Amino acid sequence: MAEEGHSIDGLVQGYPKKDGTFEYGTAGFRKDAEVMDFIVMRMGLLAALRSKVCGGEVVGLVITASHNPVKDNGVKLVDPDGGMMAEAWEEIATHLVNVNDGDVAGAVGDIAKRFNVDDAATGCVYIGRDTRPSSDRLLQAAMQGVSGIPNVSSQDFGVVSTPHLHFLVRAHNLKQSSDYWNVIGENYQLVAKSLPISDGSAYTGDVLVDGANGVGAGCAVQLNKACGDYLNLSVINDGTTGVLNLDCGADYVKSNQREPPNHEFLPNQRCCSFDGDADRIVYFSKDGDNVFHLLDGDKIAVLIAEFIMELLEAASLHLNVGVVQTAYANGAATNVLEERKIPIACTSTGVKHLHHKAKDFEIGVYFEANGHGTVLYSDKATKMITDAKAAESETDSLGPAGQLYHYMQISNQAVGDSCADLCMVELALRKKQWSVQDWDGQCKFLPNRMLKVKVADRRVIKTTNAERQVTEPSDLQPAIDSLVAEYEQGRSFVRPSGTEDVVRVYAEANTQVTADHLAARVACAVFDNAGGSGQRPQEPSPLGAKRVKH
Repeated sequence: MAEEGHSIDGLVQGYPKKDGTFEYGTAGFRKDAEVMDFIVMRMGLLAALRSKVCGGEVVGLVITASHNPVKDNGVKLVDPDGGMMAEAWEEIATHLVNVNDGDVAGAVGDIAKRFNVDDAATGCVYIGRDTRPSSDRLLQAAMQGVSGIPNVSSQDFGVVSTPHLHFLVRAHNLKQSSDYWNVIGENYQLVAKSLPISDGSAYTGDVLVDGANGVGAGCAVQLNKACGDYLNLSVINDGTTGVLNLDCGADYVKSNQREPPNHEFLPNQRCCSFDGDADRIVYFSKDGDNVFHLLDGDKIAVLIAEFIMELLEAASLHLNVGVVQTAYANGAATNVLEERKIPIACTSTGVKHLHHKAKDFEIGVYFEANGHGTVLYSDKATKMITDAKAAESETDSLGPAGQLYHYMQISNQAVGDSCADLCMVELALRKKQWSVQDWDGQCKFLPNRMLKVKVADRRVIKTTNAERQVTEPSDLQPAIDSLVAEYEQGRSFVRPSGTEDVVRVYAEANTQVTADHLAARVACAVFDNAGGSGQRPQEPSPLGAKRVKH
């Protein structure tokens, strides 16, 4: 436990500002680790102030750069409810980090005055970090920053996953159990015990976990112990020899649509990949013909939503279940949800948007295609499920309401969580007694391609309809519509990056060749209409009659 005791001016001298302009986004601040020291110190100051403003409730600070290369690092704050920092404070964070060294004390004073912060008020900041070599150094910067605000302490939880720290903050403030592994493990075992595997079942509890050479590798080992004999996790890319996120992890598997190259995977083996801070998960396998199959956030969302709805029906509970997607959701997944009459909401890219939208449902399932997601339960849903469990006859095996109650306890309702999500997927597969091939066969994804186009200023791109349509430049959307019309099952959208001057292009079509072709042509349209910078994307050769819709 670290206590206060440093002047802000003295801290600034020890952590002078680096050149550049920095913006707090969904991922907090994220840069090359050599730039991060002063940013982390100032975020320590802000976290301490935030705790005071929130009546002394614990606030979290996580040092991580998630799926970024090991040379990078980052920092983001966790609000008392365990969620991301309130959006209104993002502007405050951006301002505090960008003011000159001589103005930091004044900026802190302005924040304190704005929110009527009393010097005598107390607060506490929980701090966690990932496995990056720079994280130990940045931990000291964070703790020093917290010490600059009177009567606020910090507690270092060491190397933990991002969702684990979110869980700890939420649990403390809600006065719930803070034993993360016990909460997940006990509830998993209770549900798994009530779902016996029959003879000849295609399901086994064997899963190969790619730990991205990060904190998630250790998490998988802990999870394996917590879940007992009902789950058998083996771990590759455990950090003993490999480099964090290099040719491994959820982002690598999703972006490259291939398995990590440093391991030989068995045919039809069920595998999953965590990202560098263990808040994303994607599944994958290779079939008997050595063809790679990806089961990403879209397929996870469909599986979990269906599982929950089956349990609700069996328990005679009537609750509104919905799935939140972004424009990146594969069109085939959207079609399956519509066919199965599961309500869908679409929102802008970014976890904070999905998390907020999921609260519109009594049970909200949200997953980005990249594998970041969770399930949220409203107060109404929690009470109904709890009451229904209490009303069930007590036997050695849980009834459907009891299964749903303990399944609900596994969900990390603060943030996406690789370990919790793995457990939710595995229980759904166990109930259905599906192999990974059975699961994959429920929804055949449309081939897709993602590209990025360098532009002079990404801000020239304006979008609407959850980023699915461009409003500016005015000629760009008609150009995209014209191209999409030429492809069978074609769909494409573009959006400006949140962190760099590039425009991201997404396209899907009936074959990989046509999806690649459409993406390349849309990229050229973006370059021509949105002030492309550098070399223009190569215009693909015509596909001829194969391209035209029938």
